[in-house]
Amino acid sequence: MKKIVCTWFVLVICSAVLFAENGILERLQQIPQVSDIKKWEVSPFLEYYEFRFEQPVDHTRPESGSFKQKVLLGHRAAEAPVIAELEGYAIGAVRENELAGLLKGNQLTIEHRFFDSSVPEDGIPWEYLTIKQAAADHHAVIQAIKQHLYPSSKWVSTGISKGGQTTVFHRYFYPDDVDVSVPYVAPLNLEYVDPRLDKFLNKLGVVKEGVGMFFGVGSVPEDCRYNIRDFQLLCFKHLDDLLPCLEKVAAERGYTYEKVGGMRRALELIILEYPFAFWQWGNSCEEIPDTEDAGDWQEVFDYLVKISSPDFFEDEYIKRMQPFFYAALTETGMYDYNVKPFRKFLKDKGNIDFSFTWPEGIVRKPFNTRQMEEINTWLQTKAERILFVYGGSDPWYATAVDLKKNDKCRKYVRGDMSHICRIKDIDPVSREDLIETLKEWLAVKP
Repeated sequence: MKKIVCTWFVLVICSAVLFAENGILERLQQIPQVSDIKKWEVSPFLEYYEFRFEQPVDHTRPESGSFKQKVLLGHRAAEAPVIAELEGYAIGAVRENELAGLLKGNQLTIEHRFFDSSVPEDGIPWEYLTIKQAAADHHAVIQAIKQHLYPSSKWVSTGISKGGQTTVFHRYFYPDDVDVSVPYVAPLNLEYVDPRLDKFLNKLGVVKEGVGMFFGVGSVPEDCRYNIRDFQLLCFKHLDDLLPCLEKVAAERGYTYEKVGGMRRALELIILEYPFAFWQWGNSCEEIPDTEDAGDWQEVFDYLVKISSPDFFEDEYIKRMQPFFYAALTETGMYDYNVKPFRKFLKDKGNIDFSFTWPEGIVRKPFNTRQMEEINTWLQTKAERILFVYGGSDPWYATAVDLKKNDKCRKYVRGDMSHICRIKDIDPVSREDLIETLKEWLAVKP
C-alpha cells in the first residue's frame, strides 16, 4: 500500500511539473482566435511564444473578413505584471524591453495591423487602417490573454514613438483594458502638418539658459543651428557633385526612386530631411563638416547619408512603410520641409509634404483633425495613470502631450535627449519618481 501511495505521489508531482511547463502553451491553444503557435528561446523569460491572432478587418462588421495578427508572448510568472508592447509598426527585435525588466513582468508584443505579415491575404484595405480599428485589435488580444492566462495580473501598456501614439489611442478608446500606460516619445499632432514642429525645429541648436535648458535642447554649441543650415546650403550648391554618389549607392543596393520623382529629387529630399534626422537621433554638432574647406564630395555625401538615410525615400521602403505614411496623412500627422531657405535650388513654390507616399488608386482622405482634438481634450481632463517619457531635443517633442492641469497623469522630460530617450536616461530624481509612481499606481486595487 505504501508503495502504491508513493507511486501516486510521484505521478502527481510529475503531472504538476508537466503542467507548469506546458500550462501557458495549453491555455494559448484554448483561445479560439490563436493559431500557428511557435516556441522560441528568449532570455530571461521561462517560456516564449509567437502566434497569430485572428482579427476582423472591420471590427464593426466581423463577418466582412479577417486577417492574422502577429503576437509574441514572453512568460515569467502567472501573477507577474503583463507589459503589453503595442507596436506602431512591424515587430522589431525579439527581446525583453525596458518595462518588463524593471517590473520583472511578462511581455505581450502586438504587431500593428497591416504592417509586415499582419495583412489580409488579398492586400491592405486602406479604409480600415484607422487608430480606432487598431485599438480594437489591441483590445481583443489583451482581453483574450487576460482571461485565459493572466486574470489576476496587473497590466501596463507601452510603446515607442508611433507605438507610443498607439498606446495613447488604445487607452482613449479602451481606458479600462490596462492599469497603467507608459508611452515613450509619443507626439500628438493636432493637424496633418502641425506648425509647432517647424517652429520647434528652428529653435533647436540654440543654447538655453537656466531652468529652460532642462525642457529644451540642453548644452549644444551656440552656432549648431547655423552649421546645419550652412551644410544644407553646401549640399544644394553641389547637387551635381553629390548626385553620382547617390547613383552609385542606388546601383549597389538596387534602390529606385520613382515614387519621389527620380534620383535628383531623392537627393533634394535627403538634404531637406537632414535637420530633422540630425536632431531626432541625437547627432553631434561637432561632426558637421566644415563647409569652407569642403571639397571631397564623397566624404560630404557619406556624412550626409549617415545622418539622413537614402533608404527613407527609396521605393521599396516607402512601399513597406506605406501604412505609416497613410496613418500620418489621415490621422496621426507628419512634418513637412520648409523650402524657403533653399528656394533658388528648387522648383517648388511651397513647402514639401509627404503626399508622394499616398497609395496609388486610393482617393485621398482629409486629415481627421477633430479626432485628435478630442483625444487631446481627454488627455487634459479625464485621462489617468499615464506616464509620458520624452527627450527634449527630439523634434517630435514639439507636439508632446500637454497635460495642462491634469495631475492624474505625469510627463518626464530629459532636455538634452533625443528620440531614443528611455526611463533609464531620465535624471535620477525623476527616474525614481517615475518608477515609484508606476509601482504605486499598479498597487491600487480596482
